[in-house]
Amino acid sequence: MPRYDVRIQILKYQVKMLRDRIDEPRILTKEEERTELMRLGALLDHDIADVMLVVKPKTYRGWQRKKAGKKPKRKGGRPETDEGTIQLIIRLASENLGWGYKRIFGELKKLGIKIGLTTIRDIMKRNGLKPVPDKAMKTPDSTWSKFIKSHIKTLVAIDFFTKPVMTWKGKVDAYVLVFIHLGSRRVFMSPATFHPDEKWVLQQARNASMWLEDIGVEASHLIRDRDGKFAASFDAFWEGSGTTITRTPPRTPQANGFAEAIVKTIKSQCLDYFVCLSLEHLDYINREWLAHYNFTRPRQGKEIGNKVLNVDFTPTTEGEIKREQKLGGIISHYYRAAA
Repeated sequence: MPRYDVRIQILKYQVKMLRDRIDEPRILTKEEERTELMRLGALLDHDIADVMLVVKPKTYRGWQRKKAGKKPKRKGGRPETDEGTIQLIIRLASENLGWGYKRIFGELKKLGIKIGLTTIRDIMKRNGLKPVPDKAMKTPDSTWSKFIKSHIKTLVAIDFFTKPVMTWKGKVDAYVLVFIHLGSRRVFMSPATFHPDEKWVLQQARNASMWLEDIGVEASHLIRDRDGKFAASFDAFWEGSGTTITRTPPRTPQANGFAEAIVKTIKSQCLDYFVCLSLEHLDYINREWLAHYNFTRPRQGKEIGNKVLNVDFTPTTEGEIKREQKLGGIISHYYRAAA
């Protein structure tokens, strides 16, 4: 077959691949597709750099080495990352556009895959994937940082957030009160309400106190802003149980960075995708997200080592990696199926 005709055939085959998966953010080639491309490439002595659309020539050469059973020569240093792990990193990043390399590191650790943070970051960069999501939080001053670090195991931070709910009167803001234990990043969320009055806020304090007792945390300090919804009875409840109320300075949201960050995460990774039709609807979404966050989502931060609760971190490569989705795919959880 003339070389020109072979090139046309290679291009047509790749166009078909692209057409069949036009909705996918990134083409992950199948074994039979790689075999066919290499068969056609062999007719050109593998001189395919000018006609390869779906992968880079470097990737194509890797297929050749794998088929020939040869390993590239190395000059020492760290071993190359397994191709399957590279493809998994690309898959996680492509299926979850809001995940950065630290978030992916935690998910891989949960799956028993050992790999460095910088390796994940470099793989994402090489493949045109954004390694770090946008973050607007500012770092508080060093004195406040030292306070947080020295008390982190007994610190609880709280904050309100709102979510519009459709009612017969139109959109009405519903209020939710969030508690986060800084040491473990466990989170407690109140049910939503249209009327966060003193009685309601005090009841949420009681509920949160029982939650802290259940998870074995004795709060030494409760960090809150100067929101007027925190009445004197709210503070008195905590102080009566030995917890010191620590108010942040005026107009300094970064001082309550942990609570601000969890609210941003809830909204950007979940609630912003939904139009809520009732308080019950909002509560259901919050419960689903909270169960994922507290029990299957890797926690980030130096203090907790990117771990999740109730997960076996024993390294293993057995079992197919599967994806569990909730809330229409907004929540993604990866796990290994039983071998």
